[in-house]
Amino acid sequence: MKTNQKIILATLAVFAVIIGVVLFMNRDTETETADVPADTERVYPPTEGQPMLGDADAPVEIVEFGDYKCPSCKQWTETVYPKLAEEFIDTGKANLSYVNVLFHGEESVIGALASESVYEQDPENFWEFSKAVYTAQPATQEHDKPWVTIDKMAEIVAETAPGVDIEKMKADMADENSAIVQEVTRDNELVEEFNVPFTPTVYVNGVFLEDPFDYEQIAKLIEEGQK
Repeated sequence: MKTNQKIILATLAVFAVIIGVVLFMNRDTETETADVPADTERVYPPTEGQPMLGDADAPVEIVEFGDYKCPSCKQWTETVYPKLAEEFIDTGKANLSYVNVLFHGEESVIGALASESVYEQDPENFWEFSKAVYTAQPATQEHDKPWVTIDKMAEIVAETAPGVDIEKMKADMADENSAIVQEVTRDNELVEEFNVPFTPTVYVNGVFLEDPFDYEQIAKLIEEGQK
């Protein structure tokens, strides 16, 4: 078991270096140059193959670019997400898709790969897993210490997604050619394509939100999309 974990960690380290370093090098400049589309300009990140909550045919698409290591993503999930779900997603007015971001290196990669494994093996429980990871994220300065580990993700998977074969998940995390690695790579390509400047980055009805916590603006864009 320890040997397998070393293999997984080595694979993740390489993956994190290739992806994470590029993101960190570009992050500041992207934040300064990211354009906010005007009301008449709509930019829709593709959601095919991404985890989606709600009716796929809902008139409004919400896309969240999130990172399981990100404190602001935890806050968004605990404050904005519940209201969105109750008022707009559960009522069929909008749906929500999730795209992984890897701004925090190896820990972000571990969380992203675990989430893709859940989505592949037990998609109905993806959102329960996702919320549980953010709930497990330390809310204090302890957050900066490593906490997104393979064992921690396996523990959360066991509690929230019983349909996942955890040993298969671990094996897939160590295989650079596995489907879940390819999905995380595809997410990273979307992050680069859309110049994601921070997490969470949120698009509502094709509009990039400068402030993803501005619930009034989110509601306005969703209601606008009903017309």
